[in-house]
Amino acid sequence: MIDIEVSASRRYHVLMGKGLLSSGGELIKNALSPVPGREDSRDKRKICVITDENVAPLYGEPDQPFIKSLQDAGFQVFTYVFPGGEEAKTMDTVAAILNYLADNRFSRSDIIAALGGGITGDVAGFAAASYLRGVEYVQAPTSLLAAVDSSVGGKTGVNLKAGKNLAGAFWQPSLVLFDPQVLSTLSRQLKLDGIAEALKAGIIADPSIIEEARRARELDDPLLLTELAARAVRVKRDIVLEDEREKGARQLLNLGHTPAHAIETLSGYTVSHGHAVAMGISIISRAAERLGMSREGFPEKINALLQKAGFPLKCPYSAGRLAEAALSDKKRRGSRITLVIPEDLGSCKLMAVDISELETIFSLGLEAGS
Repeated sequence: MIDIEVSASRRYHVLMGKGLLSSGGELIKNALSPVPGREDSRDKRKICVITDENVAPLYGEPDQPFIKSLQDAGFQVFTYVFPGGEEAKTMDTVAAILNYLADNRFSRSDIIAALGGGITGDVAGFAAASYLRGVEYVQAPTSLLAAVDSSVGGKTGVNLKAGKNLAGAFWQPSLVLFDPQVLSTLSRQLKLDGIAEALKAGIIADPSIIEEARRARELDDPLLLTELAARAVRVKRDIVLEDEREKGARQLLNLGHTPAHAIETLSGYTVSHGHAVAMGISIISRAAERLGMSREGFPEKINALLQKAGFPLKCPYSAGRLAEAALSDKKRRGSRITLVIPEDLGSCKLMAVDISELETIFSLGLEAGS
């Protein structure tokens, strides 16, 4: 089993290993903070498993290992199932969850478990941060993308009509459990979403991830994919330790995300997050070279890797449309927005630009790739 400790505002462990969903109940119970004055409080807590309609039949039914492990550990188990998908990543979904918790009289000593992909983790985490001004929650990611990135670091949130992740909170989980057996239910395209975020971590700080990703080209080895996820999580862990609330170094984790979020929004979220990130990294790396800010030949190296993995890199939107969509980006501060500029493998820097410059920068990246 892989055990990665994250030291943030709440100290917790990211556990990765075969069979962890089957033993999740005891692991969660042992990770929770005790309730003062009640020695047996860990055994009497309610837990609300939040999942979506796709994941619930696979892992969220009462007779399935994860739910049974919670019951065997002494939890009173409640399950809330929502439709899933980006269209359900809204304040309405969060409000429905909060009302469900209130109707079932959840208290501050009770907890939430996010069982699913990144959308479920974001929605459940935001609900946990909001209910009674904050209750503990755990992440049990069932997608490679969520295991690699969104389940770790404490970012939670939902989309607004204007753009992606515009409402949310920083709220760290008490535990993250990733069982690589869930990978057997994922399509190649869903696995690629996770690969994109892992490659991002490699470009930012750990080039060995790039080599590991090359070995994982066929995406059919769960142990190799788990090791890839672990390396990416360690990169994120180290950056979060330095800057938990994204005032400085944590912004490096947004490599490719400004154009990516614009692409997602413009597509009505028909372009998935990982695929949009791959396009975004391609655009920014090409623009960086044209601006003389990256090593010569670096974009070709990255784009060849992305294409070989199977990512389509041709962006369907103009620089003007991307720049217009980016005006609602959550990373914007007044008239400025910070871009992550890749200089070489394992080396990136932050560059604050005026929003009026975005169209020109995106144009450079798109023209270089045409």
